[in-house]
Amino acid sequence: MNRKLFFTAWLLTLAATSWAQGPNNSGEYYKAADGKKGAELKTALCGVIYDRNEGGSLDNAYKALWTHFRTTDALSNGKVWDMYSNLREMEFGTDQAGNYKKEGDVYNREHSMPNSWFGGKVMPMYTDLYHMYPTDGYVNSKRSNHPFGETNGESYKSANNFSKLGKCTFEGYDGTVFEPNDEYKGDFARTYFYMVTCYEEKIVDWYTNYGVNGSGETQKAVLATFDGNKYPGLSEWQLKMLMKWAKNDPVSEKETNRNNAVYDIQNNRNPFIDYPGLEEYIWGDKVDEAFSYDNYSTDIQDIMAEGLKDGNQGTKIYSADGLLRRTYQRGINIMKQKNGRTRKVMKK
Repeated sequence: MNRKLFFTAWLLTLAATSWAQGPNNSGEYYKAADGKKGAELKTALCGVIYDRNEGGSLDNAYKALWTHFRTTDALSNGKVWDMYSNLREMEFGTDQAGNYKKEGDVYNREHSMPNSWFGGKVMPMYTDLYHMYPTDGYVNSKRSNHPFGETNGESYKSANNFSKLGKCTFEGYDGTVFEPNDEYKGDFARTYFYMVTCYEEKIVDWYTNYGVNGSGETQKAVLATFDGNKYPGLSEWQLKMLMKWAKNDPVSEKETNRNNAVYDIQNNRNPFIDYPGLEEYIWGDKVDEAFSYDNYSTDIQDIMAEGLKDGNQGTKIYSADGLLRRTYQRGINIMKQKNGRTRKVMKK
């Protein structure tokens, strides 16, 4: 077959990716949400993903996070995959918790949605791995319980300007915010979409108890992040920003692998990872379109991502189910990954 025709045919196939059942071996897990749209879809998904294996008592489940991180958040070299700092030299166990004086000393258990926003040590949110990440202790302390946002970082910048803290520059809020690196903004956006969907029945109480009737930085953060309703759930500016983050940083292979690993532990899933662009059906341009759990397609422009220029790797293309499908290596080789193996399929 003509090389250009072959590539075009492959792109069209990729653009129309769909599943006979749900993606990522999820089978009929999401079937109860089939045909729903907008607020109704959000509520249906809440019913699907809320029940999970909580791992026993709060203390036992919280302690177990240290072990779980070794499965859910390990770099290919076995070190901690930190999304707040790019120093990334910390070893599991050896650099776990403890005292720190600077960035790179230790990692801890980060509630990316701060636990003070929902009352502290309250199950099941307190140990839910879908918003728990191992992060640099020093950078985490700088983030504190401030909301995510965009900033010039006049208050703090982590090593290599990877994360920032300062006055919000995104329209709609002018308080202090923490801005993660562009590389992981989509990850955190899908984390928050999961949280306001999974805990739809609780977020109104969070807003009332720790926002309206709260105090200090927690009150500011809660009122800035939530809107006091089950739907939309997020404040106008926060939702607009997170939708932008999700679009600019599409679902990655890292997220898909983590989603599967967390499922093995908790027995629930993050639908915003399984279905890239799902947020559009709940809050965005597709709110009037019915969701199909087993015939879901994503436009090609929504699933292409610019890979980091790391070694010989160049531009990466991910499939709609979040798996790395091809890597363009500096215009020389086109690679395709299938069943975990990478092979050369053509040369330019």
